[in-house]
Amino acid sequence: MNNTIENILPMLRRFAYSLTGNAADADDLVQITLEKILKKGVPDEVDVNKWAFKVCRNVWIDEYRARKVRQNAVLKPELQEPQSVNEQQAFDSKEMLAQVNVAMNTLPDEQRAILSLVAVQGMSYKEVASSMEIPVGTVMSRLSRARCALLDMIKPERLGADA
Repeated sequence: MNNTIENILPMLRRFAYSLTGNAADADDLVQITLEKILKKGVPDEVDVNKWAFKVCRNVWIDEYRARKVRQNAVLKPELQEPQSVNEQQAFDSKEMLAQVNVAMNTLPDEQRAILSLVAVQGMSYKEVASSMEIPVGTVMSRLSRARCALLDMIKPERLGADA
């Protein structure tokens, strides 16, 4: 079991990052996920990969809701990494990533999780449906709504690209 978990750590961390939007929270989420998996184990008939993503998603939802109840957390620009003035392209990339993160955070939990599993992790619709225990049609519908919502939120004119 440990070898399998070690093999999925990079994918699990990317998934956690896509849910949380920052590396520190992603690392915390992965750690909590691994603690739960190691403490409670993986059911015999379940694929470890699917189980890890499901546990990670559920932990994130629990943490997200708890945080939301405790405080109305706002993105604080002073906590972001400082930008180099000489690296305009790097700044633009980070700005785009920040826009995508903000847009992702406005999506409903179900849409964000499915978009992350498909777009970031490269999972098939069938794999996502299986890991989330929902029909493939629901995955397709939520993914479509998530993509449309992101496109509406991230328009070229909103990013300053008027050309």
